[in-house]
Amino acid sequence: MDLRWHDAAGNSQRFYRMELLPGLFGDWSLVREWGRPGRPGQLRVDWFDDEAAAKDARFAIQMKKAQDGFE
Repeated sequence: MDLRWHDAAGNSQRFYRMELLPGLFGDWSLVREWGRPGRPGQLRVDWFDDEAAAKDARFAIQMKKAQDGFE
């Protein structure tokens, strides 16, 4: 899932990318990357016991980012 933020007045852009990936032992990871387009972003991986918990975390982050102006 890719989110974008653009401020035309300040000529600024940001991206926020999230992906769910299964682990080797039945766990799930939520991989997040964010930064400016065209540059290497910061990366964070959070681990969850099951897919439902990872999806809930992704949804919560998506809603927070929507409040911050990401589309």
